Amino acid sequence: MSDLPRKAMTRTARLAALPLGIAGRATLGLGKRIGGRSAEVVTAELQQATADQLFKVLGELKGGAMKFGQVLSVFEAALPEEVAGPYRAALTKLQDAAPPMPAAKVHAALAQRLGEDWRSLFREFDDRPAAAASIGQVHRAVWHDGRAVAVKVQYPGAGDALLADLSQLSRVAWLLGPLIPGLDIKPLITELRERVAEELDYELEAQAQRRHAEEFAGDPEIVVPGVVAQADQVLVSEWMDGTPLAEVIASGSQEERDVAGRLLARFLFAGPSRTGLLHADPHPGNFRLLKDDGPVEGWRLGVLDFGTVDRLPGGLPAPIGASLRMALAGDAAGVLAMLREEGFVKPSIELDADAVLDYLLPIIEPAAVESFHFTRAWMRAQAARIADPRSPAYNLGKQLNLPPSYLLIHRVTLSTIGVLCQLGAKAPFRAEMLEWLPEFAEAGSPGKRPAARAATAAKPTPKAAKTTAKAAKTATTATAKSPAAKKTSAGKAAPARRRSPSAEG
Repeated sequence: MSDLPRKAMTRTARLAALPLGIAGRATLGLGKRIGGRSAEVVTAELQQATADQLFKVLGELKGGAMKFGQVLSVFEAALPEEVAGPYRAALTKLQDAAPPMPAAKVHAALAQRLGEDWRSLFREFDDRPAAAASIGQVHRAVWHDGRAVAVKVQYPGAGDALLADLSQLSRVAWLLGPLIPGLDIKPLITELRERVAEELDYELEAQAQRRHAEEFAGDPEIVVPGVVAQADQVLVSEWMDGTPLAEVIASGSQEERDVAGRLLARFLFAGPSRTGLLHADPHPGNFRLLKDDGPVEGWRLGVLDFGTVDRLPGGLPAPIGASLRMALAGDAAGVLAMLREEGFVKPSIELDADAVLDYLLPIIEPAAVESFHFTRAWMRAQAARIADPRSPAYNLGKQLNLPPSYLLIHRVTLSTIGVLCQLGAKAPFRAEMLEWLPEFAEAGSPGKRPAARAATAAKPTPKAAKTTAKAAKTATTATAKSPAAKKTSAGKAAPARRRSPSAEG
C-alpha cells in the first residue's frame, strides 16, 4: 500500500463492506449447514473470516478506522468466549501493527518537515517501521548525539482520513454495536471525532509527553520517554525497550500480569493527580513492562503515545471519589443526589435511589476489596447485565446521562479495566484510589497533590491551544539557537517557511 486511501467513496465502500460482509458470510454459513457440514465447524470458520476482514479493512485504511479498531480492541474481554477467540487475535493486531508506509514516503515526509539534510540529524535510521498506529508510524533511529530514539511520522492525509472514517463509522455504528455488548458505539465515535484535531497536532502531543516525562523522571515505577525533537508532523522521542503489554496478555506469567496490572492501576489514578493530564489512549500497544534481573518489585511500566489527553488541572474530579465512597457505604440517597448534581441524572428523570445503588455496586466491586482479580468472565458478566433488555440494569442504564466533562474519563477508566481483564491481573485498585482519588478515603480528603502538578493549565480552547503551542515553539526555538544547543536544530537547513524542530538536550 503506497499511501492512505483518501478518496471518500473508496474508504466509504470498504467500511460499508464490514457489516455487509458479516451478513453475507452468515447467509453462506447457513447454506453450508443445510448442506450437511457441522454447525460448530462452519461457525468457527465464519468467525475467523470476519476477524480477518475486520483487521484487513481497519488496518489498511489506518486513519479513524484503525483508531476505532484500537479503541474497540480493549473491550474484547466483554465478548462471549465462544465469539471472543477469533476476534481477539485480529483486534490485538490493531494495537501495534498495520501495513507500513513505504520508505520513500517516509523519506519525503522527513525532508519536508525536518529539512532536505534530515539524515544529518541521525547517525542511523531504520527504514523498516518498528510500529504502526492509526495516524502515523514509528521508526527506530540513533540521534546525532548517540541516543536511541523513536521517530514518529504522521501519514500524509491522516487528518482527512480520520474525519472521513469516523463520519462513515458513525452511520454504521448500530451494526457494529453488537460486537461489544453493553458499549454504546455512537457516542464513542463522536468523542473520537472531537479529539482528532489534538491527536494530529504533534506539538501538543510533545507538550503532554514532556509534562509526564518531567513529573515521572526518576520515578521507581512509571517511565515516560523524553522528547528529543519535534517539528510539524514529526516527533522524536527517546527509545523505550521492554515487553509490550500485548505480549504479557498473550503469554505472560501470572506474576507478570499482576505487576503490570498494579502499575497500570497506579498510572490511571496517579497520572492525572501528578500531571493534571489524563492519558486517554490506554490500549496495550501504548504500554511496556520494563523488567530487570532484580525482584519484581523493581519492575516498571513504560508509557507511550500522548496524542490524546484530557486536561484535568485538579486531577480526577472529586465527585467521582465522593460518590464511590457513598455507594460503598450504602448511602443510596447521597449517591443519587450527587449523580443529579453532576448531570448524570437529568432533572426530568425520576429514579429509585436503591435501584441506582443496585446498578452501581457490581460495577464498582474493584473499589470495595483490597485486591481484585480482574477477569474476562467478570467483565462479560457486567456487560451482559447492562446489555440484557430483560435486566433492571438495562432499563436503568438507559435513563442515565453521561455529561461531556466526564466522557473521556469514563472511556479511559472503562478501557483500562478492559486491559486489566485481558491481563487477568490481581490488582490493588482500592489502594490506588485511596492514595490518589480526592474524596474517596473520606469527606474532604484531597488525595495526593504534588506541588508540581498545580502548574498545569486548564484545558485550552482551540485558539488558546494554538497560542500556547506557538509560545512553546518560540521558547524551544530560542533554546535551540543557543551555542550549546544549536547543533541539535535541523531548522538551519530548512527554508524559512518551514517550522524548525524544537530540540531538547
